[in-house]
Amino acid sequence: MPPWGTDLPPLPILATAVVPWTAGLEFDEERFRREVEAIALGLTRHIYIFGTAGEGYAVSEAQFDRIASAFWKCRGDFGVRPMLGVISLSLPTIVDRIDRGRALGYREFQISLPSWGALNDRELDRFFADTCGRFPDCHFLHYNLARSRRLLTAADYRRLSAAHPNLVAVKMSLSDPEQIRDLVTTLPGIRFFLTEFGYIEGRKLASCGLLISLASVNYALAREFVEGDDAVRARMAPDLKVMMDSLIGVSKDKFHMDGAYDKMLFRVNHPWFPLRMLPPYESAPEEAFQAFRSALPARWKTA
Repeated sequence: MPPWGTDLPPLPILATAVVPWTAGLEFDEERFRREVEAIALGLTRHIYIFGTAGEGYAVSEAQFDRIASAFWKCRGDFGVRPMLGVISLSLPTIVDRIDRGRALGYREFQISLPSWGALNDRELDRFFADTCGRFPDCHFLHYNLARSRRLLTAADYRRLSAAHPNLVAVKMSLSDPEQIRDLVTTLPGIRFFLTEFGYIEGRKLASCGLLISLASVNYALAREFVEGDDAVRARMAPDLKVMMDSLIGVSKDKFHMDGAYDKMLFRVNHPWFPLRMLPPYESAPEEAFQAFRSALPARWKTA
């Protein structure tokens, strides 16, 4: 299999598969497979599990292994290019999970910095040495998010990518044009995946990837958003803003984890998908989901 960073399509879309839980909070493998199949056949084959939206921070080791195994089977069944997310406060646990994922067959991993305390430069270098450096036959995407207490800069990535050429991609939610310019124009060896509002800015400068979120409520329009020109994306921006404001509105004082939002987005077109989150975090209540779906801009409704 070619390195993940070298065989992406010119305009890639990266999507998450969130985890469905039964009423007893067990992994619902049947619905998970239906979800992955829907994304792979309708939107993109570049799919990852266990980001923050995928509750990678919340699963037990037994759940991690079972779900990772189920996702790996989707590779052959639905032509998925699977990426395994690894989140933990413990670096040994991160390394162990990468090792177990590698034993299953994974060679693409998404990693996030431990968030108990912000890493200094020496600690940062040690983290990447023990992940990217320890597994040179694997390829890594770094999830750069404020929850980790340290947002990496272009200067950080220049140093890290020089030491670890298998650090091939970064994903982040970012919309500031100057920050985006600094990242996407000075790091040609790393592919950046940005959520919709950042992607609008990033595509003006480079061939970045879409870390799909809001646009996933309509796969056809999501592809138009990626394949169209800057004017097409600019016309879609107001609708995306309406969706974002609606999500913020329906979640106020009810739920706050990104997984709850992403489960709502997938359920818009797949009513069989449950909204449940692992405790202690709150799920989106049914009335919040119905209010969000009703507020979707008319063009984005598929039925």
